[in-house]
Amino acid sequence: MRYFGTIESPIGPLCCVVDDGRLVRVAMENQKHLPDPATYGSSGDVPDAVVSQFSEYFSGERREFDLPLALEGTAFQKDVWNALLEIPFGQLSTYKDVAEVVGRPTAVRAVAQAVGRNPLSIIVPCHRVLGSDGSLTGYAGGLDRKRFLLTLEGAGGVH
Repeated sequence: MRYFGTIESPIGPLCCVVDDGRLVRVAMENQKHLPDPATYGSSGDVPDAVVSQFSEYFSGERREFDLPLALEGTAFQKDVWNALLEIPFGQLSTYKDVAEVVGRPTAVRAVAQAVGRNPLSIIVPCHRVLGSDGSLTGYAGGLDRKRFLLTLEGAGGVH
């Protein structure tokens, strides 16, 4: 059964959608590319593991999430999102790097679109992806949130 709940965070409320015990979506308030709220199902409590792991992440105690996930998207999007999961805490990558990892080195724009539609913000760390020149670019949650997350993780060299 699919349902949603909200948890508070330093970057605002996070809407978490759960389906059969697996996390399907983590969305920030006013985030781009949100699906119709009717697809969220009914409201319910966010699983304790999700609440505690986000709390640990935002307090600097957790570097990786260990939650059951259900990535919903095209095969290409899933390839991109799985590549994002390989970017270590506090490290940075570029859209071009991700395109090369997924075996599509000339598909930088398509990779950027897939990154922008990441359904599991923060957990699938799309905030760790920068433009080729090292600049902060496109983050569905907003660049202020991206900057906050990178600062939290100690990622340097961001401009």
